[in-house]
Amino acid sequence: MQTGLATPSQSHLNFSSKPANSIYRHSPLNPLKPSSSSSSCRSTLKTRTISNKVTPLETIQTHLSNLQKILQPSSSTTNNNGIKEKEKRLLNGLDLSKIMPEMKSSAEEMSPRNLNRLKRLLSISQEYSPRNNLATRWREYHGCNNWDNLLDPLDENLRREVVKYGEFVQAAYQAFQSNPSTTTTSSSENDVDVPPPLSPRHVSVSDTSYKVTKSLYATSSISIPSWIDDMAPDLSWLTQRSSWIGYVAVCDDPREIARMGRRDIVISLRGTSTCLEWAENVRDLLVKMPGDENHHHSNAKVECGFLSLYKTPGSIPEMPSLSESVVHEVRRLMDLYKGENLSISITGHSLGAALALLAADELSTCDIRVPPIAVFSFGGPRVGNRGFANRITENGVKVLRVVNSQDVITRVPGMFVNEALDEKLRTSRAGGLLKILDDNVPWAYSHVGSELRVDSKMSPYLKPNADVACCHDLEAYLHLVDGFCASNCPFRANAKRSLAKLLHEQGANVKKLYTSKAHGLKLGLDKAKIQIPNCVQNPF
Repeated sequence: MQTGLATPSQSHLNFSSKPANSIYRHSPLNPLKPSSSSSSCRSTLKTRTISNKVTPLETIQTHLSNLQKILQPSSSTTNNNGIKEKEKRLLNGLDLSKIMPEMKSSAEEMSPRNLNRLKRLLSISQEYSPRNNLATRWREYHGCNNWDNLLDPLDENLRREVVKYGEFVQAAYQAFQSNPSTTTTSSSENDVDVPPPLSPRHVSVSDTSYKVTKSLYATSSISIPSWIDDMAPDLSWLTQRSSWIGYVAVCDDPREIARMGRRDIVISLRGTSTCLEWAENVRDLLVKMPGDENHHHSNAKVECGFLSLYKTPGSIPEMPSLSESVVHEVRRLMDLYKGENLSISITGHSLGAALALLAADELSTCDIRVPPIAVFSFGGPRVGNRGFANRITENGVKVLRVVNSQDVITRVPGMFVNEALDEKLRTSRAGGLLKILDDNVPWAYSHVGSELRVDSKMSPYLKPNADVACCHDLEAYLHLVDGFCASNCPFRANAKRSLAKLLHEQGANVKKLYTSKAHGLKLGLDKAKIQIPNCVQNPF
């Protein structure tokens, strides 16, 4: 055990400046004197009290005595954490701050309990909150009541479910980053380019009770000249029109199905990762949804770029549009598990959160047998106008948006940046004017669903001035959700999520204390690294 004071000579006490008969000379820690003199020192100290008040000399003697006991070998038993209970009590009794006030923070840092907790959080192994049985309340956790009374304070079961869906999106990112190219180059015998088959895709889902059943692709309606690819052939995946964007998975573990009370179908969608996806993001004019002329909400409009990625088919028959793939696979699974309790959970981050809303809207009307649909989105932008938001709500789709207060992406696109102000204005005399704007202005966007608001400034591990990339990062979102307790108590002390990945991806935004401790503890954080192309690390 390191106590910070190996010998008295290392402290700020000057032992050589005292007279020969002083207490320091008779200290058991003084190598020039035998330890048998310690008893005479204690008897001398007892006579040096005034009105039963302990003198400074007696206080120092107590500190030194405690230090001696810590430095001596001990045969005391250990607890589950391998910390000697006797030494813990003596360390607390040492009270280094009284001897050296400037050591107060250092003494706190070397507390065995704090070091063990920090070491656990910095380890690369992931911990989770307990998985309680949700069978009797699964519809409530799936949003049938819009998560009323579950968000503030955050229900521990809901926290676990939200983090789980966020990790489905992480699996989508990792699968894409491992092989960004959608297709492989091939040619015929006459050197004429032919459409190659889709490359296989392995998705490593952290929740092993789910199996992946379908890969999903999104296609841009924008094309880029081929000479751009010729300039950087190794980065041609950045300009490919169609890209792997996510997957469909279904729970097939009987125990997990019993715990959740239904068989869950998950649609997971990643965020922006290619140049053409970026180009679609900035096409922010609102357009009417196709085939919406006879719908009750005929004024429902969505962003042009998002709709393009969702509806545009690929250049080969094996690659239908994202819309077709999602609807076809969900119908297939509904037929396969006909008669069972089913749910559809759509989750996405950034661009994926926007596409998740479009998928939820279409699935809600694709079949009269469609099971309950819920969207769990992270850092999602606005997708459509108020007519689209009303349409989503009336179709029975439940939406839970996880929003970081410092994330600017959640406030674009659109005219109104402050959602609370927008709601307040709509209940005032200005409500009629805003309705006219909703119907006629091409940038009158509106959010939809319930909101779980977190704040990166409330994390004890992140710097309060964390940059835009950190505030939008998915791992930062999951870190904040795992630590969120309530709006008046934002970060729980018993948060379980490992800091290893957060340190790797956002090390510059983590407080220096924890980055230095990570290196000091030599926890092998390199094992947690994920190779991510620089152009992929972006907001949206």
